[in-house]
Amino acid sequence: MGRYGAKWFNWRLMALFKTGLYVGTHHHNLDDKGRLTIPSQWRPEIGSDQNSFLALPNPSGYVTVYPPKMIAQLEERISQISLGDTEGQKAVEDLMSMAHSFACDKQGRINLNEKLVKHAKIGKGAVLLGKLSSFSIYSEEIYNAIEAEAPVDPESQAAVFKRFGL
Repeated sequence: MGRYGAKWFNWRLMALFKTGLYVGTHHHNLDDKGRLTIPSQWRPEIGSDQNSFLALPNPSGYVTVYPPKMIAQLEERISQISLGDTEGQKAVEDLMSMAHSFACDKQGRINLNEKLVKHAKIGKGAVLLGKLSSFSIYSEEIYNAIEAEAPVDPESQAAVFKRFGL
């Protein structure tokens, strides 16, 4: 392992995974104060300046959460909307009126605003679904209903992956 050893390598490897790789599915309950625990491997390092997230309502009825690096990209795209594009400006206003900016507390919990909780119909249970560079929060009931629908056709899935070069 060279001059630093296995412990240093494992620490660096863990640090890499805490920089925005959101993968897997995690089922969590909201606590009595309405807080939701973020999976430990998704949380930024303690004291990191990368602890600012943006939650937005997804038109499909769940919440999409963007980490700092994705917020910067989103900000760049939104800044490209012309002031003369009234439809675009109105869409941004509607989206941002429901948005919620937050940081994880020391226990890795977040507290979504009431608008987002209502939008996603989140009761006691929530499902956090990693999407590599962002993650989504579904109500447990809606997620279970989606999962109960017809299984994914492997050929259709392969065609989508091929379209994106995967």
